[in-house]
Amino acid sequence: MTPRRDAAVTEHAPAKLNLYLHVTGRRDDGLHLLDSLVVFASVGDLVEAAPADDLSLLLTGPFASALQGDDDNLVLRAARALATEIGRSAQARLTLDKRLPVASGIGGGSADAAATLRALRRLWNRAADADGLARIALALGADVPVCLASKPHRMGGIGERLEPAPELPDCGVVLANPGVAVATASVFRARAGAFSTEPRLPARWDDATAMAADLQGLRNDLEAPARSLCPEIDAVLSALAAQPGCLLARMSGSGATCFGLFATPELAAEAVPQLMRHSWWVWGGGLFRPAGL
Repeated sequence: MTPRRDAAVTEHAPAKLNLYLHVTGRRDDGLHLLDSLVVFASVGDLVEAAPADDLSLLLTGPFASALQGDDDNLVLRAARALATEIGRSAQARLTLDKRLPVASGIGGGSADAAATLRALRRLWNRAADADGLARIALALGADVPVCLASKPHRMGGIGERLEPAPELPDCGVVLANPGVAVATASVFRARAGAFSTEPRLPARWDDATAMAADLQGLRNDLEAPARSLCPEIDAVLSALAAQPGCLLARMSGSGATCFGLFATPELAAEAVPQLMRHSWWVWGGGLFRPAGL
């Protein structure tokens, strides 16, 4: 019997942005300790889960080809891990509409895994307990816990420590990726120098200008090593900073996607045509705000 299509559930997997990212230490097992203010853009992938007799994954979207042939990607791993946690068979027809560049520093794979967990909890109508879900998310990757929440957080430790973010003003962001995949492990290996401290953040920012001014005093500690491995990042940052109204240009995560911060989503959208002259993936708009925020 073919499962009813109207029984399917869909979850948005918004792009993750690190407004700053400090590497604060390294554990004995080699994992780095981080401190980052994480927000989400209102662009992302989509994950659909429908009833099925087995587990399958269909890839669609402009960046689907980059994941073809991977039978153990984060979406499938998330589905199997959740099924094991709640004691049931991994049965679902999953569709990933891949709209974000792969290996680009905006948490695409992590957001997809998190969206899969949310979708399957709804489809299977079985909720893992909070500790179990947190354990699954962290095992899948450092960014998966914050992507599971998909709302602004201050992220610490190896990704397991999530604290409330300052109250954020309305603002706009432009994302630009030069089309070059950057391996996170390679960026961390290329990082040199002392570890950073955890800054004191205000409880709120009144506007995007005030937020950008404070963020200017912070940094992404992975930006310099990423730029050494991917010189195209320099061009992206320069082009973003040159746009009228850009308050801050910075790389997100381990790259190569960079973002420009603007006072409003409308100003961000106005910058997109100029950046589209390059052969880059570009998007401009506002921050993702889940219902209730």
